[in-house]
Amino acid sequence: MCLGIPGKLLEITEDETSLRMGKVEFGGIAKDVCLAYLPEAQVGDYVLVHVGFAISKVDEQEAEAIFAYLREISQLSEVGDPSVSGELGESGDEVH
Repeated sequence: MCLGIPGKLLEITEDETSLRMGKVEFGGIAKDVCLAYLPEAQVGDYVLVHVGFAISKVDEQEAEAIFAYLREISQLSEVGDPSVSGELGESGDEVH
């Protein structure tokens, strides 16, 4: 299963190898992200990022909905909901 995280594209740069990179903000933390798979991305866009690569554009409402869902998961984990704690193996069983 892959998990993409939305972020806001703050700036775009090209390095010496002409690789298009961007600085993307995720809830107050900015990270460098490769934009090679998303050449149409512009500053101000919300992008979905997976393992350091922007893989698609999302609108602001969709990004906010994903952030709300992630906050909810985090809160469930903090109160000890067993359905979100522990690492799951291939079969869905908890791995210890």
